[in-house]
Amino acid sequence: MFWLKKSITCPLDDTLPLSTPIKDVPFTVFDTETTGFQVATTDRLIEIGAVHMKGYEVLEKETFQTYVKPNRDIPPIISELTGITNEKVKKAPNSLDAITAYFEFVGKNKSAALVGHYVAFDEMVLRHEIRRAKQVLKKTKVIDTLNIIGFLSPSWEMRDLERYAMVFGTRIYERHSALGDALTTAYLFSELLQQFIDRGYKTWGDLLRYSDADARMMTY
Repeated sequence: MFWLKKSITCPLDDTLPLSTPIKDVPFTVFDTETTGFQVATTDRLIEIGAVHMKGYEVLEKETFQTYVKPNRDIPPIISELTGITNEKVKKAPNSLDAITAYFEFVGKNKSAALVGHYVAFDEMVLRHEIRRAKQVLKKTKVIDTLNIIGFLSPSWEMRDLERYAMVFGTRIYERHSALGDALTTAYLFSELLQQFIDRGYKTWGDLLRYSDADARMMTY
């Protein structure tokens, strides 16, 4: 039964004071690749990539990447897009082992939040893979670069990561690679944080309040 399922928690640091300067807040920026968009039903996780950040500094030497065995064929169009073939995932870990390894990477950095571009999709991918293993992922603190862009530039409605990276003049790494997109997102996030700080918002509490619709209702 649902209430008897084992719960998994992403090991984020929830003790960080809201007054902590943004430049001192550790983050893990991540991305996933899948066999398609129907992750609640037929599609599966095939790659996780992540990079650590300290404030707006991207720690390029502190990265994580793993392929994931999807237990189904990867469609040719996805292999063409991502470069991930059935052969590449043949000896990869299963999804639960891959996610566990990723969470261990997050824990080593004592990250305060996970960061992604349209991160709701990536979080949904993890939740469904964990659910398939008959376990449950507890609520995880995430920050979406789209929400920060929405706060800084509310008239922009596009979603494409590469286009935003070009607009903000940040680095662009290999597209449709989980690690490449995580690095691209990290540098976009770095630029957004600096613009956020330039507008007078200095603390972890400020970032939580203005980067998430629910968190904007916080009182502290």
